[in-house]
Amino acid sequence: MTNEILVVGDISPETQAAATGVVKALEKAFNTKDPIALSEQFAQKTSWSNAMGTRLDGREAIAEFSAPAMKGLLRESYARYDIVKLLEIAPDVIAVNVAQTPTDGSGDPVEDTRGAALYVIAKHMDGWKIVAGQNTAIEAPSA
Repeated sequence: MTNEILVVGDISPETQAAATGVVKALEKAFNTKDPIALSEQFAQKTSWSNAMGTRLDGREAIAEFSAPAMKGLLRESYARYDIVKLLEIAPDVIAVNVAQTPTDGSGDPVEDTRGAALYVIAKHMDGWKIVAGQNTAIEAPSA
């Protein structure tokens, strides 16, 4: 499934690929339940609010929170992350809107809570990283 991405601003193909790489690495880490790989997509100094409304400040806090969640509450949760919009905020700073679709372990969509995420991704010496983010849970539509 190919989605059209709305690009706002003068975002080079290289920057678009870098932002996409961060989102896809985050998706892979979530789906493989790897809290270290997930946290490595965030800058050392970061602020992230998860879908439950918990704010986590710093890469270590994200890893510490994610490890037990991935072994417990989220162990059977999987998702596909589709970039909806890229917005240039400043040179080397991109806001990324992501639609999160719940899937089964094979990647097939399932009826469950969806997510809408906003990640601010910036270029650092160690690559592109999420510096701020917010996930919002969206209830599955009723039949």
